Amino acid sequence: MSDAALEALAADAYVYGSPIVRDLTTVGAFVARGMGSGLPPTPFNRFAHAREPATHRTEFPSVNSDTLYSFAQLDLSGGPILLHVPDSRGSYYVLQFVDAWTNNFAYLGRRSTGTAEQTWLVAPPHWHGTPPEDVQVIVSPTTVASIIGRYACAGPADLPRVLDLQRHLTLTPLELGGVYAGIPEPDPAVQGDLRFLERLRKWMAAFPPAEPDQEYQRRFAPLGLLDTGTSPYLAPDPVWARTLADGLAAGRQRVEAVTGPTEERGAGEWAISLHLFDYNLDHFGPGTIASREWRTADRRAAYLIRAAAAHTGLWGNHAYEATYAVAHEDAAGRPLTGAHSYTLRLDGPPPVDAFWSLTVYRLPERRLCENPIGRYSVGDRTQGLAYGEDGSLTLVLQHERPADPAETANWLPTPPGEFRPILRMYQPRAAVLDGSYRLPPIEPR
Repeated sequence: MSDAALEALAADAYVYGSPIVRDLTTVGAFVARGMGSGLPPTPFNRFAHAREPATHRTEFPSVNSDTLYSFAQLDLSGGPILLHVPDSRGSYYVLQFVDAWTNNFAYLGRRSTGTAEQTWLVAPPHWHGTPPEDVQVIVSPTTVASIIGRYACAGPADLPRVLDLQRHLTLTPLELGGVYAGIPEPDPAVQGDLRFLERLRKWMAAFPPAEPDQEYQRRFAPLGLLDTGTSPYLAPDPVWARTLADGLAAGRQRVEAVTGPTEERGAGEWAISLHLFDYNLDHFGPGTIASREWRTADRRAAYLIRAAAAHTGLWGNHAYEATYAVAHEDAAGRPLTGAHSYTLRLDGPPPVDAFWSLTVYRLPERRLCENPIGRYSVGDRTQGLAYGEDGSLTLVLQHERPADPAETANWLPTPPGEFRPILRMYQPRAAVLDGSYRLPPIEPR
């Protein structure tokens, strides 16, 4: 194989493999070190709960402050796990199941399975046992997977209710005495860019994808990704290693090129990625929608979409569970910055069956911004918002407190520098999902 062909193959490998590398690196870090902001290191098969809504101290990028998170990293290599879900009495929640390749393969919650008390058995791939009576089964495509739980929290007064729900959200092995494999350790002696390929080599073997993907990844044999035993990336030929590194760099550039706005839009038009998480083509458990509308037709195209999603929104929901709209500029086509003041006028509430909220993030970190009133988002559950007589809502986005006290009620503080707003719509209605609902642009003042 020529150097050019090898470099192109390495670029394809980056696009294909970066999601599992990013996911399992995050899972391993969560188990070993936690996620900061009150989420300590937590062993596999146990929930870690955020005890307060996210703030500027939260380290996770683009985190929302409307819900309290509950995370569990699953290791099903030792056998199935029983999941008990308490009754939320109609309040919104979702438990999203993500496999090692970042496929969203199941959803439990208000939209999909209701809010009554439930017990489920989460089983490893190809499990053929017998579940307890009246217990439904979710089959995970990989032995390591993640549960990302989001419980709606309307503010400090609502916090005790949500904390009580978290206490009753539990995981229990179906049978004791299981032997757990965890995440295989890559060879620590592999250095530089080749560490990515070493991780991918080990994790591709440990967590095989669906058969069509296995067929695709066989083409990566010249890269050493199908080698077993001793790592091929120890003391490699310098020319071979340089060619692989150049290919990985080209793959990263390919992913980064599609992570920004890709469609032509008018100045200030919001970007709504309705199909960013439609790359799952093989695993459809409870709560997922398997219709053609929510599947990427071209599998090769799905690999690039999956890489972009893992790069910008790891563990994000399908749009039918929660839709995210992002503003990249104001109505005049200029970047949004705390040096200016803006308004967003909504003629009425966004069409949702659960709730909506608007959050701003400082760039480039995509983190929440510290502010004097401790407000990180506004939405339909925000107390004291001032609506117009016609039902409209005009939000004020600026760094400094508004001079007019009447505007303070509708003030969403922004960072002093560049920022990016995200409007989230939980359980969006058809008008959102078919693209007919359009958000107005953010207007400079």
